[in-house]
This record gives sequence, structure tokens and C-alpha cells, in this order.
Amino acid sequence: MYSFSPKLRLYSIIFIVLGLVLFGAGYFMNKNIDDVKIEHMMEAAHSGGNHTPSNSSEMVGPQDHAAHLEHAKLQVHNQPLAAIHTIAVFLFGISCCALFFYSIQNAAHAGWSIIVLRVMEGIASYIPIGGLILIIIMVLNITHQGHLFHWMDPELTDPSNPHFDAILYEKKTFLNIPFYAFRTFLYVIGASFFAWKLKSLSRKVDENKGNRKIYASYYSWSVGYIAFFGFCSAAWAWDWLMSIDPHWYSTMYIWYSMVSCLSSSIAAIILISVYLKKKGFLPQFNDNHLHDLGVFLFATSMLWTYTWFAQFMLYWYANIPEEVNYFFGRFKYYAPTFLPMLIINFLLPLLVLVSSSIKRNYMVVTTMAVIVLFGHWVDYFNMVMPGTIGPYWKTPEVLLLNLGAVLFCVGLFIFVVMTALTKLKLIPKGNPYLHESEIYEYPF
Repeated sequence: MYSFSPKLRLYSIIFIVLGLVLFGAGYFMNKNIDDVKIEHMMEAAHSGGNHTPSNSSEMVGPQDHAAHLEHAKLQVHNQPLAAIHTIAVFLFGISCCALFFYSIQNAAHAGWSIIVLRVMEGIASYIPIGGLILIIIMVLNITHQGHLFHWMDPELTDPSNPHFDAILYEKKTFLNIPFYAFRTFLYVIGASFFAWKLKSLSRKVDENKGNRKIYASYYSWSVGYIAFFGFCSAAWAWDWLMSIDPHWYSTMYIWYSMVSCLSSSIAAIILISVYLKKKGFLPQFNDNHLHDLGVFLFATSMLWTYTWFAQFMLYWYANIPEEVNYFFGRFKYYAPTFLPMLIINFLLPLLVLVSSSIKRNYMVVTTMAVIVLFGHWVDYFNMVMPGTIGPYWKTPEVLLLNLGAVLFCVGLFIFVVMTALTKLKLIPKGNPYLHESEIYEYPF
């Protein structure tokens, strides 16, 4: 049984407390920004005649100074909620993708990965906590305490209102508050249920070694989660990310955002597995298992690059004004994070992990896992921030808010996952493929 290290527990609590302090400081700094300062921020952002929109909705409705000021005020005061939304969706996606990867191993009757199944279960234990944070964010948005989602404003779908938006009016069958709230509860409750069900069946497999009926049920529920995840990961990408800019859409977006979390979940599995091995709790984990996890980290990094490029290239080639605005805002205002993330998420994994032998090096693979996690958080930053806070992100309060949100959620993630691992037997003794995993050796 794993014992949660007092030192690691202390670090996770320090992260949580420090995150709250930094986020609180950023929050109060944000609330003290008055209209005069926002006007100065507008002038700085649009100096030199630059009026590139960061959200396509800016081009709808009145275009006078008062309307632009009102929009800028919403963007500036979105900063706290946007910061927590970014990391909350990212970590929820990581935990759900870990359960997805876990279910794939069960459905495929994979043998090599049995040694790290409990690590995946531990990561999946974060799903209810991460989901609760997202439900709180959802409540703040639908009660108009937050304004991350432009389409939630009832004026925009009222044909008699001067702010009427014909595109949102056509989309209101899907983009409406009651249905959005229902879908959010569906994703969170559904994923939490599957995490609980699969973990309980995994324990039953251990307790009833050789019982084919229980193992068949375990297999069937794993397949069921794959189907659930396939639908819901697409739908929550629409709801929590793509609908931030409701005029724009991409058929590649759901794969692109999901693969970002899948790659990050494999990075998290690597870090926790190596940590447990180094502490002596998972001695069965060896360089063969590390190699295969490194292969998946490399493969998902290349898949992410393919989906990112395919999406970008098609819009660039077509060059349709209402579609390329999504990228114009990112090129203009988010140049330090938008294209440079390709170095972190594509070029480094390609150059470092392409060698088979290097994937057996613990230091190199764990370092790349940390880099990939950071790179994909930057990716989610680029998905959320331009449409919610616009060009107003190079400020001290945004730095404090994002640093605080990341420290709080990462500290909570570590605390929840490692606590869950203390309640699990790290080696699934009843799994019929355990022996195959123990003697597994990569042949090349």
C-alpha cells in the first residue's frame, strides 16, 4: 500500500494556500480597475489604428466608443473567472482522459499496462472534485456573475434589441442556459459515475480472482466509458471552450482539445509512476513500461500537432473573413504564446523522444512530461483567454490570477490523487494479465 509522504502532502497544501493568496491578490487588483484605467488600456491595445477583434462577437451590434468601452470592461473583469476556468477544464480533461486511456487498456486486453492501472485510477479520482469546480463556474456564468460566454446575454437573441445577433439566434436551440446547465451536469455526473464504477469493479476483480463474470462486467463498463467519453469530450469542448467565441466553429476542434488533454494525462501517468517507483512503492515498474508510456507521449504529441496544423491550415487556405478572425486576434495579441507553443508541444517531443533508447531514460522522459504538461496548459490558455479577456492580459493581476489558479488546482490535484492512491493496492493482483505486465519486455 502507498503511504502519502508527509513532505509531498505539505507541498500540496502549500500550493493550495499560496494559490488562494495569489489569486485573492489578483482578484482584488482586478476589482480596483476603474473605467478611466480601462480606457487607457483600450488606447494602448488599439494604438496605431489596430482594431483587430479578439472575439468575432465584437463586430456585432453598436460600434461606438461607449459600446467598445462596455465590451472592454467585461473583458477586463472576466480575468479572475477566465484564469480558474482554464486550469479547471484542463485538469478535468486530464483526469477524464486518464480514465479513457485506462478503459482502452481494458477493452484491448492489453498486458503491458497492468502495472500502472492503479495510477490511472488515482488520476481519475480527481474527476468529481474537478467537476465540482466546473459546476461552480457554470453557476456563476448562468447567474451572470461571470461573463465568459457571450451568448448567455439574453439581449443578443431578442430581435427587437439593438444588440441582436442573428447568428446566435440561429444557434440558441443548442446554446441556451438550461440545456447548457443540463449538459454540464451530465458530463460531471456521468464521468464521476464511471470513475466510481470502474474502480469498484477493479477491486472486485482483485477480490474474486479468476471470476470471469466479474471481469466481463469490468470489460463491458470500460467499453461503455469509451462510448460516453467519445460523445461527452466532444460536447464539453463545444460548451466550455469553443462557445467562448460562438460565431466561430471548427470540426477539428473537438479532437484537437481532447488530444491536448490525452497527451497531458499520459505525462501525468509517467510522473506519478516514476515517483512511486523512486519511493519504492512500485518496483515492478521498469524501463520497458516507461518506454511504452514514452511512445504514447510521443505519439499523442504528434497527433496533437496534426490536428492543430490541419485546423489552422484549412482556415488559412480558405481565408474567409468571419473564420480567420479567430486567428487574427491570437496572432496580434497573443504572439508570445500562440505559435511558440509549437516548440514546446511539437518540436521538443519530436527531437527528444523520437529515439527508442532515450524513452528508457527516466530523467529525460520525466523532464519531457513536465514540459508537455506546461505546453498544453499554454494551449488551453490560448483557447480561453483571447475570447474572454481579449488583449488585456499583459498585466500584473493576470499573472497573479493565473499563477494562483494553477497553484491552487495543481495542489488540489496532487492532494486528491495521492490520497486516492493510499486507498488502493498499487498492484492489481486479480487481473488476469498481471503476469504478462510483470515479465513484459519491449523487444527492440
